[in-house]
Amino acid sequence: MSPRAGNAGPHTLAFVESPVQLLNVLEWAHAHAPGVGLTLVVLSPVDPMTRGQLRRMSDLARDEGHQVRWEEARGGPLAPFQTIGGLSGLLRRARRVVLGDPFSRYVQLLLTITRARDLVVVDDGTATMEFVGQLARGERLVRWHRKGGRPGPRDVVFAPVSASARRRLTPGERRHIEIFSSMPMEETPAGVTVRANTFAWTRTRFGPPRITKGADMVGTSLVETGVVDDGRYLEAVHALATAHGATRYFAHRRESTDKLHRLAAATGLEIVRPELPLELIARRGPIGRTVLSFPSTVVHTLPLALSGTEVRIAVCDIDPAWLTENASPRAQGFLSGVTGTARDVHRLSPTAPTPAPTPGNPTSPSGPTAPAPFTATPPSAGLVGPAAS
Repeated sequence: MSPRAGNAGPHTLAFVESPVQLLNVLEWAHAHAPGVGLTLVVLSPVDPMTRGQLRRMSDLARDEGHQVRWEEARGGPLAPFQTIGGLSGLLRRARRVVLGDPFSRYVQLLLTITRARDLVVVDDGTATMEFVGQLARGERLVRWHRKGGRPGPRDVVFAPVSASARRRLTPGERRHIEIFSSMPMEETPAGVTVRANTFAWTRTRFGPPRITKGADMVGTSLVETGVVDDGRYLEAVHALATAHGATRYFAHRRESTDKLHRLAAATGLEIVRPELPLELIARRGPIGRTVLSFPSTVVHTLPLALSGTEVRIAVCDIDPAWLTENASPRAQGFLSGVTGTARDVHRLSPTAPTPAPTPGNPTSPSGPTAPAPFTATPPSAGLVGPAAS
């Protein structure tokens, strides 16, 4: 075990399903549990990009002295039963449980087993803002982009488990709830301890980065979650990249390969598939002097991870015309709030879209646009890597 971590203090069990959750568990441990060795359980998803980033983050966790337990939690119809059965002993013995996604049905099931009196919720992106608000108002736990829709059959069946999880996440005489977050909290639930995530671990372990003269762009999964129209998104990316001279597009791990190929062909942007969360990629560098983004988690986290550098974060609001007909009625207000509450960012109004060229007619006002390659960031060398499709 690394000398950075030991076994002092109450046994802590952490559950993560995404690379960002794992990063924020490491940040929490660095800030508030120094010297305490975690047992970190990765409930692995099936998405290859997410799995790859989780593997890289697991290596970093081991370097910090934490034990990592990789669970093929979605490896077939029996996998959930096998995973939960295998973890029940650990859950009953744990005195503290750290979790990254209180909306996850997997995590909600695990919460019904644990006897831990200390529960810590670390950031899972902007969803944390919604979770805190719902907890403060005593509402059922529903992801923001689904709110307003009618519950499906699976939601009805799972409702008792979700209600039990919400009760366990409510502080009481024998239960302490902590939220560790870099997100703004408009409503703080009574009795909940809120601690700020300043990305101190990230800044300590990486950087400072080399800063380039150009602009980079951060992708979003708003199309994949059904919030923003695919065509409108491509037009907006093209207009934003053209206006600010962006050359690279850091893809969100959930963005579809088909969409990214069309985006590259239409805009000429180099599509980068990061192998680590963007906060770490940006801190290692190289990174553009301007980073362009739509409303997302990074408008809150990148200013913290890049504190002390000259990088400027510029955020483009979502035009209501870009939303799909199936988007939640709360989508526009929520996304506007994500940007409006961000600190140390430059806010951009939606630009009039420049029609994005199609692969069959790749032209734009500035001249021909050639398809750009997909690249991946190798674990030890910034952003220069082999082409990947």
